[in-house]
Amino acid sequence: MNWQLLARANTHPLRISILEVMALDGGRTLSPSDLSYELRMPLSNVNYHVTELHRTGLIELVGERPVRGATEHFYREVKETKPSRTQRARNGHGRERAPRVRRRAALAE
Repeated sequence: MNWQLLARANTHPLRISILEVMALDGGRTLSPSDLSYELRMPLSNVNYHVTELHRTGLIELVGERPVRGATEHFYREVKETKPSRTQRARNGHGRERAPRVRRRAALAE
């Protein structure tokens, strides 16, 4: 687990709980629906935080299944990996960093 990325991107207690449940038994593959049931939290809240964990690269999408006209997604915890180029380019708030040249030019004006 990349602890620096975890600390920077995931200070919400529900995100920590999601990661803990996914890490049980050597790593589990779960959907937001499964997590919602296990954590006894509303599906909408769990789904939001699972999406954010996926966006930050701490969990990965490993499968999909059609369910009653929708698609159920299955995720698992990502083992030690280097951040992708997109993740390195993002600051802590999810926005792309402006290139240094533009920032310096903007400050000079």
